[in-house]
Amino acid sequence: MRKADSNCSKSVAEKKKSNSNFAFIALGTNKSDRINFLRQAILNLKTNSKVNLVASSSVYETKPYGNKNQSDFLNAVIAVKTTYSLIKLFNYLKNIEANLGRNETKKWGPREIDLDLLFFNDRIFKNKKLTVPHAGIQDRDFVMIPLREIAPSFIHPVLKKKISDICSEDISNTIIRKTRYKLN
Repeated sequence: MRKADSNCSKSVAEKKKSNSNFAFIALGTNKSDRINFLRQAILNLKTNSKVNLVASSSVYETKPYGNKNQSDFLNAVIAVKTTYSLIKLFNYLKNIEANLGRNETKKWGPREIDLDLLFFNDRIFKNKKLTVPHAGIQDRDFVMIPLREIAPSFIHPVLKKKISDICSEDISNTIIRKTRYKLN
């Protein structure tokens, strides 16, 4: 596993000059062959010339969040460099979900694959479909613990705190265990 922190330190001006953006993406699944859905999502990202996988967290088995009457999830977080814009990356992630058979269900319902755009550079953005930074991640251990693993020094652009400062050791509410699965 590689840490993403060193790649987060470029200034926004340097990123614009290099035409490269940095993003964190949360992955989750609780239907069928869960590890296969995660690996297929990673394969889609890795085979796209506009996306470069920089780091990936461990895979965690977690209890459901919100709607608790469903199967346990597998969750992870990855860091990528991309030449996609914010909206194009979001649309690309939704396309991967659709291609992997994701069916829209109720909020916090079961899913084949979920790819959530957590952060995009240090941008703050909101429209009807997308909020970046992803809303409420500081309350979700299944996102924060894997994120802390790969980017403890990344600063949340709204909260103005390092991930390691937001994510204390005692926030584990839904994590069952760290698995032995590898994403790449």
